[in-house]
Amino acid sequence: MSSTSSSVLRSDQIWLDGKMVKWDEGQVHVMTHALHYGLGCFEGIRAYRTHDGRLAIFRLQEHIDRLFDSAHICMMKMPFTREQVAEACVELLRAQKEQFANGAYLRPIVFMGDGAMGLGAINPTRVSITAWDWGAYLGDKGIREGIRAKVSSFTRMHVNVNMVRGKITGQYVNSILAKREAVLGGYDEAILLDISGFVAEASGENLFLVNKKGAIKTPPLSSPILDGITRDSVLKILRDSGREVEEVTVTRDALYICNEVFFTGTAAEITPVREVDDRTVGTGKPGPITQYVQETYFRAVRGLEPRYSEWLTYI
Repeated sequence: MSSTSSSVLRSDQIWLDGKMVKWDEGQVHVMTHALHYGLGCFEGIRAYRTHDGRLAIFRLQEHIDRLFDSAHICMMKMPFTREQVAEACVELLRAQKEQFANGAYLRPIVFMGDGAMGLGAINPTRVSITAWDWGAYLGDKGIREGIRAKVSSFTRMHVNVNMVRGKITGQYVNSILAKREAVLGGYDEAILLDISGFVAEASGENLFLVNKKGAIKTPPLSSPILDGITRDSVLKILRDSGREVEEVTVTRDALYICNEVFFTGTAAEITPVREVDDRTVGTGKPGPITQYVQETYFRAVRGLEPRYSEWLTYI
């Protein structure tokens, strides 16, 4: 059992270009093209300990499909099939599943390797998969009580500036700057608007709100947002419960006067937002819709919701 710090477990091995190597041998050259120009794509995938003690990867195929779609958008030729990359995720955890008592976070990444330099270079595509134990991204307290968010001074890039269907490495500089601004200002997370001033998403999460009439809304995929897999799961959970969800644009002040706001994402899972721009959201506590989504989601990922059993790939 190894650790990146005294409190974070990580796998002893990395899947790199088709074979397992020791963690410390998972290296790339300083002339790697992606390091200089940001051309790569990645996924974040969680594996959970289920109620019966097994380890299960959440919506593995959907994540692999999005990874390959992202590579296609970036015109990067994949050296492995979808099946090979999915099996590599399973293989990596299967070999070390006992050490991930609390589950694991998988990070497949595809990037242009070293060789030629310059913006027009086309080098071989490299693929790596790592795993570590990553707890609640916005904190356990944030999951329970909600977080404080701030509308960022940074704007989410226009759909003709970035490829919004792709989870592309270089594009996350926009998110990093927004996140740092928010944290330095004393907040937990940033909310970015699109170029028209409508709410897009958080730095690494999709957003839902419940207004005072009980209407549930989330920005549409025509906005510059990632087509989140957790977002899709939440849409299904809500609609399966008989609730309607409107995929529509919303203004920032709609967040100030609604009853509930919550973020969704692989890392953040289902995180309530108790405050936006120093304005209390609703009662300042997770609301009933947020609590329902949280409860159902966590039951599903732990194998306690048979209707969502297809979301789980058991190791």
